[in-house]
Amino acid sequence: MRSCGRTKFERRPLKTFAELDLIAPVQKALADENYKSPTPIQAKTIPSAIRGRDVLGCAQTGTGKTAAFAVPILNRLGSKNRKALPNHPFVLALAPTRELAIQIGESFSTYAAHLHLRQAVIYGGVNQMRQVRALNRGAHILVATPGRLLDLMNQGHIHLDQLDVFVLDEADRMLDMGFLPDLKRIIRQLPQQRQSLFFSATMPPNIVKLSQTLLTNPVSVDVTPKRVSVEAIEQQVHLVPRQGKQALLQQILKSPGVVQTLVFTKTKRRANVVTKQLIRKGIGATVIHGNKSQGARQRALEDFRTGRVSVMVATDVAARGIDIDGISHVINLDIPIEPEAYVHRIGRTGRAGAEGVAMSFCSPEERGDLRAIEKLIEQKIPVVSGELHSNTDQQHPATITPKNSRDRGHRNAVSKSSRNASSQHQSARAGQKHSGDRTRKRRQPENGKPHRKQDRAKQATGSGQGEIKLITHKGFGFIGNGRDKDLFFHRSAVEGTRFEDLQQGQQVSFTLGQGPRGPCATNVQVL
Repeated sequence: MRSCGRTKFERRPLKTFAELDLIAPVQKALADENYKSPTPIQAKTIPSAIRGRDVLGCAQTGTGKTAAFAVPILNRLGSKNRKALPNHPFVLALAPTRELAIQIGESFSTYAAHLHLRQAVIYGGVNQMRQVRALNRGAHILVATPGRLLDLMNQGHIHLDQLDVFVLDEADRMLDMGFLPDLKRIIRQLPQQRQSLFFSATMPPNIVKLSQTLLTNPVSVDVTPKRVSVEAIEQQVHLVPRQGKQALLQQILKSPGVVQTLVFTKTKRRANVVTKQLIRKGIGATVIHGNKSQGARQRALEDFRTGRVSVMVATDVAARGIDIDGISHVINLDIPIEPEAYVHRIGRTGRAGAEGVAMSFCSPEERGDLRAIEKLIEQKIPVVSGELHSNTDQQHPATITPKNSRDRGHRNAVSKSSRNASSQHQSARAGQKHSGDRTRKRRQPENGKPHRKQDRAKQATGSGQGEIKLITHKGFGFIGNGRDKDLFFHRSAVEGTRFEDLQQGQQVSFTLGQGPRGPCATNVQVL
């Protein structure tokens, strides 16, 4: 990953929001939220954006960049006092995920609390009728994901000819999820006379090229460090056999100082199982992944955000758009296969200057993935407990405490608890095994319908990569992965992009699953 490079800053950085020539309703909304001093991205972006300049911003999620573009946009709209036009928004903000789109919409609502402005938030996975009605009534601000935006544009519900401001948020993630063709189609519909605000966490060549097609003489703002941003986060590795991970997780979650925790798993099925086991142990937990309905995902996020539950179990794709303050711990129950995913995961904590703790549970089979992560972040992650053995049935060894461990109050308590938990793995594993057996026997599908007999067969496991061999108009396709027989996949198994945007020859990753007629591919993602 590359940083954004050199920057052009304002000569005198903004110290307080009161220094800005903002209209009274916006100032009042900021005061209501007790916002006095801007974050670096806000201080370097807002003055230029207020003057109508295009902005190229390089910043991680959680640095306050939503306010960096929302405040000047609302100041502009509030000053003009224009009536909303049916199906013709004045502002378009694009986000890569439904969760992020919803959060951007909530931020606009907060900062526009004293303005008479309408907004619409549109995304896929839900019925479009309510969204269409909001557009027909007229919306000053439209927040959207690319797929649903194009769908409604093609149906004639959205026209961009009156657009004043265009915002592209998390551009690098857009491209990672395969949205470049959609973005190009949207960009062609934008009016020439507009202000564009472009934000990305990294600036690889394809992002630079995209920004050049969108921006005119932009002000460049870079608030990212020279290397991957993990310095504000205390990182730990617990070396533990796979069978001992659940016991260690439960011990850590019950430790003092562990307030709000995000737990990552590799698969949706594992996320469901882990969540059920935590609830059974009296730990308030919820789960979010791609198979959950939009309503269920929103409820899970709200329960976690408000503190009704202290633990959220998530997969990578579902959690990418999560932007919640106050997450004290991120726990990688499974080490991610892609090193970049590690950075995105632990970036959910240690936000906006706060400190955070990131724990990774590494089994012997995951040693290679851990080494790849350390290479990416250019540092060794301290080991706080355990040793790796090729034979996972060996007794778990004594604790290893790193020499460079930092003394940070409650974190020492957490590490101590973690070390105690690791010494209890052997006794806990037997009970966990029986509990896991009961969980598997009781497991029911989320829709409440009984499984067919074929579905009760043992699931195939593992992951792989391959090439899309065939895409059909009936909503399924086949992936070639070097096996004798190509793997079937259904459109519901595709994550991160629309099934309609898949093409023959694309390289994809997948999880090997078991369908009614044999092995199939799930969790299909474009590489």
